[in-house]
Amino acid sequence: MAMMRLRREDPRIVGAFRLHRRLGAGGMGVVYLGSDRRGQRVALKVIRPDLAEDQEFRSRFAREVSAARRIRGGCTARLVAADLEAERPWFATQYVPGPSLHDRVAEEGPLRAADVATIGAALSEGLVAVHEAGVVHRDLKPSNILLSPKGPRIIDFGIAWATGASTLTHVGTAVGSPGFLAPEQVRGAAVTPATDVFSLGATLAYASMGDSPFGHGSSEVMLYRVVHEEAQLQGVPDALAPLIRACLAKDPEDRPSTLQLSMRLKEIAAREAQGLSSARPPAPRERMEDRATLRPTERYTDPRDTRGRESSERVPPRGRGAGPSSRPSAPVRTGGSRNPQSRPGTRPGARSTSTGRRPADPRLLRQRLFVFVVVTLVVALGIAAAQALQN
Repeated sequence: MAMMRLRREDPRIVGAFRLHRRLGAGGMGVVYLGSDRRGQRVALKVIRPDLAEDQEFRSRFAREVSAARRIRGGCTARLVAADLEAERPWFATQYVPGPSLHDRVAEEGPLRAADVATIGAALSEGLVAVHEAGVVHRDLKPSNILLSPKGPRIIDFGIAWATGASTLTHVGTAVGSPGFLAPEQVRGAAVTPATDVFSLGATLAYASMGDSPFGHGSSEVMLYRVVHEEAQLQGVPDALAPLIRACLAKDPEDRPSTLQLSMRLKEIAAREAQGLSSARPPAPRERMEDRATLRPTERYTDPRDTRGRESSERVPPRGRGAGPSSRPSAPVRTGGSRNPQSRPGTRPGARSTSTGRRPADPRLLRQRLFVFVVVTLVVALGIAAAQALQN
């Protein structure tokens, strides 16, 4: 994660934590890298001054911090401490090293289907624990997912509300990131676990394509597309496209649950990983259909080939076994062999040539020659007898 130096207006100490660097800033406040006396590193977020003056926000924030403390799961950044009564409320979560999903895709391009499915399975499993605690994240997006060495982690629960809470602030503006918000968030309806499923689907589409499934534009344009237009999933692998499209359904009731999503993504990840491991081309070998249509004479070696090559390169095995326990096969014709019965399945006296054509049977040739001679003699005798009668 990119770090920046502290600015002049930034605090140096918040609660029991000393601040060292800026990690980023968002719509809710600024995130700092801090540490306590024991050296434990945290990501500490200080709420914006204008939000700190909103009593409704403070009361909601207090309820959600209380709910976030109950979240148990390896896919989220654990809440370490919070001060809801401070002049500017803040909370600190476990610091997770590693780039965000947004940065990884921006630097290396879209991820493979197997990697997207693996990350998605872990995130959906983490959302199961989040929703069981009665919390909806509401701002799940690529920049709020960190790819740590131990797996993906969901961060920034700063705007998470309890299940059923409204998604609008008191001034009527949607809270979240355009392009990853669910339609019910834009309309101002109650949020549910299905809201996070929509955001996760848009996030997985981004990881697969390297772009938002609703394109680019102003906030108004993006929010309109989320509510009224279908997601564009060109570039999403076929193995993932149907499931991601189901996550992006306009009606929350049509989306899969987080548990169903986790199980389905695990299946896709296992299948895609197996496909990648078996994607190496096999060693060149004779195709079975070629062997089935190959004429017996074409399986023979050229008489000019050496004895060592003729048995190992040209003659396919006749049975499954190739060891000493195998049934002995018929002898193969070599360059010096003229045995007419060297190949099984041929008639005695029939020999194969290098052109693959069978020569005439010598016995048949002798019979034809004898008939020709007899016919010639009969014709000659008839002519002689006719001439004698004329004289």
